[in-house]
Amino acid sequence: MIGTALVIPLVLSACHMPENPSFPLTIKGAREDLRAMAKAPKALERPVVVLAGFFDPGFASGKAAEMLRDATGDGEHVVSVSFLTTSTFDQCRARVIEAVEKKFPSDDPSCSVEVDVVGISMGGLVGRYCAAPAMSADDGKRLVVRRLFTIGSPHRGADMAKLPTLDKRQLKMRAGSDFLAHLDDAHIGYEIVPYVRLGDTIVGERNAAPVGVTPWWVTNEPLELAHMQAFDDPRIICDIARRLRGDEPWTSAPAEPLPNK
Repeated sequence: MIGTALVIPLVLSACHMPENPSFPLTIKGAREDLRAMAKAPKALERPVVVLAGFFDPGFASGKAAEMLRDATGDGEHVVSVSFLTTSTFDQCRARVIEAVEKKFPSDDPSCSVEVDVVGISMGGLVGRYCAAPAMSADDGKRLVVRRLFTIGSPHRGADMAKLPTLDKRQLKMRAGSDFLAHLDDAHIGYEIVPYVRLGDTIVGERNAAPVGVTPWWVTNEPLELAHMQAFDDPRIICDIARRLRGDEPWTSAPAEPLPNK
């Protein structure tokens, strides 16, 4: 009885969550569209780099990358990067540049080849940092980003980052940090397309897009974790895949404002 009492409110609340008129795609519709795309592959215009989130050993980034490979049919140009054994954003940056150079080498000593990036949670900030001047003395090579798609990324800081920690990356993901200000000041030359699921209490829905930008939001699914399971939400992956393929996306401007709480 206790289990039932807990489950029923979750299901009912999910059923009554608002839909997004600027992102009118259902889970069923997204899965059908992903299957249709898989049957009609399109070569990617540029490599795609999928960046993992905080403490993700590569499961989430690997799954998202696999879904994008299936939807485009161009697996050779999709690579995923995890940051489990890193402790700073400079180490994350170095790992991304190394992975991109290994897979898609560039003769330019200061810049990588042009790529599209999909950043999951913290990975979105890593992508922005890779495209910006480094905050350390060793600037190194920069990632040339054409488009950055982010899924639940803490562009304005993460609500849970306020918790006590010694992790240098978590400290920099706090709202108002010098690191986030550096990313805002350095953001030029590429498009950021942010996504979030409603009910994201780890990052915070309104933090999931840069200042002045409304994220493309979708409702959370019953009994799912809004933040932790957003990486393979078929609606988000479907919209990203369509953009990568050059197809018409499901999202349409202007973005619907986040629902008032």
